[in-house]
Amino acid sequence: MADDRARFPWLLTAVTAMLLVLLVSLGVWQVQRMQWKQTLIADAAAAAALPPAPAAAVLASDRAEFRKVVLLCPGLASAPWVELQSIHEGQAGVRLISACRDPGLAGTVLVDRGFVADVISARPPVAASDRPVQIVAEARDTPPPGPMAAAADERRFYARDNAAMGAALGVDGPLLQWTFFALSSPNPEWGALQPSAPPAAFTNNHLGYAITWFGLALALVGFYIALLRRRRAPDRAAPSAEP
Repeated sequence: MADDRARFPWLLTAVTAMLLVLLVSLGVWQVQRMQWKQTLIADAAAAAALPPAPAAAVLASDRAEFRKVVLLCPGLASAPWVELQSIHEGQAGVRLISACRDPGLAGTVLVDRGFVADVISARPPVAASDRPVQIVAEARDTPPPGPMAAAADERRFYARDNAAMGAALGVDGPLLQWTFFALSSPNPEWGALQPSAPPAAFTNNHLGYAITWFGLALALVGFYIALLRRRRAPDRAAPSAEP
């Protein structure tokens, strides 16, 4: 009996226990992430379903993202624009970004006026105008620019960078860190411009990740039990009797 205790694989058991705790913890964390993502998706869908409201009231609320807003933008139909390289419904092209100074807001915002396919070389005219243009748009909090945000030139960008786009558009004064995606066209006479908000970039693969971690934990337990049985098998085998 004492010899059996001495041969017990304490080091293997300790390492297995630590790995088991780690794998189960990762599985539980992924379940929590899944629940958080489900809540986020539900909140986004609920916000998008609300009727349009004035931009100032929406931004003052605690849940502005994905809300539909009513923007009043003087001169937006003929405002200067920069281009953002993009793909819309499988078609390559650009999105036209202009600045908007809604009188109800405490700063300038950028408006994504819509998508223009690469096969179309024309663009809306640019001219000085104060003619008010009212549009319905969807509010999105703009993330910080990533490494691909460098501009191809002063009017074309590869990724969103509100500060650089605002500078290229000559924005003077505070620029709010929001992008408003036009849902109604500021240029209805120009059919090549397709106003739209891109789908929310939500992925919820956390259930699969959780199953993977829990599966590895079960496999580790099975491996440990099999190893213990194999180590103890010679002790249980009876010696063969000599005739």
